[in-house]
This record gives sequence, C-alpha cells and structure tokens, in this order.
Amino acid sequence: MEFGLFTLMDFDPATQNESRYYQDTINLVAESEANGYTSAWVGEEHFYSFGICPSPQIMLSVLAQHTSTMRLGTAISLLPFDHPVRKAEDFAMVDILTGGRLDLGVGRGSIARHFQGFDIAPEESKPRYEESLAIIKKAFVEDTFSYEGEFWSVNDVKISPRPIQNPYPPIYRGTVSMESYEAAGAAGDNAFVVPWLAAPHGEMRKRLDAYRTLAAEQGAKTRESSVFFMFCDNDHQVALREAREVTEKYARFLTGHSKGKALLGKGRGVSEGPKSSLFSQRDYILSMPDNVEERAIVGTPQACINRLEELDDELGLDRVLLYFHAGGWDIEKAKRNLELFGKEVIPHFQGR
Repeated sequence: MEFGLFTLMDFDPATQNESRYYQDTINLVAESEANGYTSAWVGEEHFYSFGICPSPQIMLSVLAQHTSTMRLGTAISLLPFDHPVRKAEDFAMVDILTGGRLDLGVGRGSIARHFQGFDIAPEESKPRYEESLAIIKKAFVEDTFSYEGEFWSVNDVKISPRPIQNPYPPIYRGTVSMESYEAAGAAGDNAFVVPWLAAPHGEMRKRLDAYRTLAAEQGAKTRESSVFFMFCDNDHQVALREAREVTEKYARFLTGHSKGKALLGKGRGVSEGPKSSLFSQRDYILSMPDNVEERAIVGTPQACINRLEELDDELGLDRVLLYFHAGGWDIEKAKRNLELFGKEVIPHFQGR
C-alpha cells in the first residue's frame, strides 16, 4: 500500500490569500516527500474558489522542481474544455519536466459552472471526453496522425515534444458509476477511485471487481488511486471533531441545493447539470459528516491503521491518496495531520 496527497486546491477567500496558499501548498508537498508520501495529485477547477488551480499541468511543473521521487498526477484533467492536441502537447512536456513521473488522470467534468463558463453543452461532456482521450492517446503513440470526430478534427499532425514514458504516461480515468468502471477496465486504463463520493463500500466493491475483471481480460496491469479524507490526531475526539466540521463544509459546498440539478453556478438547484452520476449522489455526499468514521480515515494513529486495514479488506487498496485541502481547511492543521500520519501510520504499511 502506497500513500500520496490529493487536492482540488479548495480555497476560502474569507480566510486565505491566493499567493500564500500556492506557496504553502508547494512547501507542504515538498516536505511530504521525506515523510513517506510517494505521489501528489492536483485537480483542475474553474471560475470559483472551490478550487483555484485551472491548470494542474503548470502546478505539476512547479512541484517537479521541489521534489525528486514523487509521482505527480492530475486529479483530474477535464478533457471536454480544451483541444486534445494541446492537452497532449502540455502533458508530454510535463512528463519531460518531471523526469517521467507524470500520472495523467482524466475526466469529463460534472460542475455546471465549468460548462457555462466555457459555453459547452453539459450533455456533450461524455462524448467530448471519450473523443478527446482517443485523440490524446493517438498523439502520444503515432508519429503523424489524423482524426475526424464529432467535436475535433486533426489533420496530419505530429506533436513535439514526446513523453518520456512508453507508450505514454499512465492514464487514470475518473470513475463513479458502474459504466465508467467498465469503460476503464475494457480500455485497460488505470482507475481513479473516490469511495466516499460514489456509493457504500459494498457497491463500490462490485464496481471495482467488474473493473478488475475487465482489465485482466485485456491483459492490462492496472493500478488504482483511491481518495480518502484523513484526520489524524493523538486525541481521537479532536480528530473526530475536525473531521465532522471539514466534511460538512465540503459536502454542503459541493452539492448545492437540489438533487439532480446543477451543483454549482448561477443555475444551482434550478437548471439541469451535466448528465453525470455524481448528481444522483447528493444525499449520500451530504450524509458524510454523520458517517465520517466509516467513510474516512479518522482518529489516533492506531485507529487510522485499523481503519486502513478494514478498508483494504472491504475494497482492496493499492495507492491511498489523502485529501488535505478539503473545504479550504487550514494548511497548518493539514500539515500536522500529514506529519503525524507519515511518522506513525505509513511505516506500518511499508513493505507489505
């Protein structure tokens, strides 16, 4: 079991400064490399303070200069909003700048404000995503290629530079529904897993088993990166209190007002959001603070060890990513959590 960091760059404009926030995040990731964390993953967000990283490829290029061994990943790069050839060029360059340490997490997007801001119809999210990913893969592996699609046309193009990793950086698909797990497995791609967002663990195991079976049928040696909230403190009650406060703030901010409607943006709770399975999960997401010890990693170091072993039995864990910025959480508190977890919990799982 490996451990990494995950952030959507959640930002609270009432209490945080953007410039300081960026630098604090860079410093935290750099320091975490020495504490046993083997990867760092940065999300892509637009048009609101839920996340202030519109370009994870830029952030990863900076992190590459402050780390030496960490894998550096996108979690996730939103494919419907940019020309896929441009994405392929950017990430080939990032793979070079990281010394071949890039993990490319990709997804279709699920936030209404993103689609409104880029003037793209939400119902196009899935076909744009699939088409973009097909073009990116061709750009990585073919010397010169053409592609005629519904949304993009490419005529006799060769990208430069080329990625270091062969045939290209590992691709992690954002997965929520059973359909998305099956698509990832059938393609032989890796999976980006968010158990607390999608479904109870029994249902999650069914989706993971389907994914693993399909990937094995392709002969693919896939990996999974699973995101969890983590609150580690020598005082269990302190950890539990912070877990409930942070997850409640996060859940309410994410879900908006009305099931099946836009989660965020001008039409929140009124206009239809993208046809993503995320929107059917509103009540499940909102219930997280009341079930935080089941869905997150919470408590003393020993309690965290025990919960991780249970989660491993329930889901089968490969790489565990800890969501350290959730809800614009105070960076110093996040840092203390990560340091204690790195000192007391990670060594228990090393070499297992």
